[in-house]
Amino acid sequence: MTLLSVNLNKIALVRNTRTLGIPSVVKFARIALAAGAQGITIHPRPDGRHIRPHDVSDLADALIDWPNTDFNIEGNPFHGLLEFVRKFRPEQCTLVPDESGAATSDHGWNLSEDGERLRPIIAELRALDVRVSLFMNPDPLAMPMAQALGADRVELYTEPYASSFATKQAQSVLDQYVQSGIAASRAGLGINAGHDLNLANLPTFLRAIPNVLEVSIGHALVADAFEFGMTETVRMYLAAIREGRA
Repeated sequence: MTLLSVNLNKIALVRNTRTLGIPSVVKFARIALAAGAQGITIHPRPDGRHIRPHDVSDLADALIDWPNTDFNIEGNPFHGLLEFVRKFRPEQCTLVPDESGAATSDHGWNLSEDGERLRPIIAELRALDVRVSLFMNPDPLAMPMAQALGADRVELYTEPYASSFATKQAQSVLDQYVQSGIAASRAGLGINAGHDLNLANLPTFLRAIPNVLEVSIGHALVADAFEFGMTETVRMYLAAIREGRA
């Protein structure tokens, strides 16, 4: 089964343009979960452009009423992320090598350069009983390195796949993800995926890599929610997942 984790960053981004507290991140989390989503993802950045410290606390409190929710806090572990994870103990922490000024996450870890810095962080998170996922480019050779560092999963960075979708390069790019998924499974890693996945490209991706455990989707899902509403949009993404897994 592939779980749907709804990334709520863009809900917070809209809210932060005013001081009214709307739209509510917690309310939209509840709507998404009631519609069938199995997870909630947030990415608190140091500049507070979207998710802010009180959101992490508010969501952690709200999710007590949803005990089966896969709560995923993601971000750069060298930019203050760990204080949230230590305090709130989410089910999963996804470590992402984004720079402070980056518009969005745009690459995975280079474990040859960053692996030894990550090793004690991964060990600490696992000691806290938090599942660790590393945000990774589709590089089959890097998957055994992720496993050797102690990661439980990798999240495949899917923007290159999304950018190539329906182009002449689509199959060759998708093949990189297929090979990376095979390499991750052989290394004993679980596979997540995320970044620019949407209703059009999600089924094809899941047909190619059938053992994806979780997809984290925010930007496209929230954009679709403007048109269809959050409840219907979550149902549409769950249907796209079922189509890809059929």
